[in-house]
Amino acid sequence: MKFTLGIALSPLDQLTELARTAEDVGFSSIALPDSLFYSEHVSASYPYTPDGSRFWNADTPWPDPMVAAGAMGAVTSTVRFYTQVLKLDPRNPLLLARQIGTVAVLTGNRFGLGVGLGWSPEESYWCGTAFSDRGVRADESIEIIRRILAGGMVSFHGKHFTFEKLQMSPAPTEPVPIYVGGHTEPALRRAARIGDGWSSAMIGFDDLRSVIERLRVLRTEHGRADLPFEIQAVCIDRPGLDGFRQQAEIGVTDAIVVPWRRFDATLQEKRDALHRFAERFIEPLRDGR
Repeated sequence: MKFTLGIALSPLDQLTELARTAEDVGFSSIALPDSLFYSEHVSASYPYTPDGSRFWNADTPWPDPMVAAGAMGAVTSTVRFYTQVLKLDPRNPLLLARQIGTVAVLTGNRFGLGVGLGWSPEESYWCGTAFSDRGVRADESIEIIRRILAGGMVSFHGKHFTFEKLQMSPAPTEPVPIYVGGHTEPALRRAARIGDGWSSAMIGFDDLRSVIERLRVLRTEHGRADLPFEIQAVCIDRPGLDGFRQQAEIGVTDAIVVPWRRFDATLQEKRDALHRFAERFIEPLRDGR
């Protein structure tokens, strides 16, 4: 099993040092969250809290994940970065492909794209898209991004996006993996059909096992059962060495963790927490203890 550091809600001036420390102690990846803005009033409930409320406020930092990955990539050499997850709907796929290609090249092919449809209608409406048909638009966006990042001239004629032959440079020398987020049946079908992996929000172990089993069935239906496929999970009720072993047994490839107890912890407190986590979990599991 690999470990991913979740850095949601961390102050911007901590990011590069956290990336250095995470790499030093053995984390494989860093997960970058995404939120475009905080609307004072929102017309939908947040799907991952019991009461539907947001667990952050208007002043909570949400840096652009591409810029953050570039900054952290510049001070590291092996740790990978992926968005967890980037909201596709408000973004133009051509502009997004440009950003992804650049950060993938600058980090030496250490970038992965986790994508989701988003839950807030305001993020779609106020960026000029229709929230109701974001699924079809996401499928087209993923295809466009993949084709552009492969290099060479690309044209596309879809329901929502159309353009004639164009090329973007630089293009990464390796494919950028695309991980699909979401717990709904359509999201799981999308992950199984076109994803290189699936990325969870907070989820209990029993539900996680059910999702992984469902993904196996769906991937078999699409003839993709033998292809590599990552499972990135934020499992909330299987702590400890045994818990991580159980996650690995059901198919989790990357455990996303936040080793500190408080989002407002100091940089030194977070660095100390990273070292303790590595000693307790990363090193024993790596050594087969």
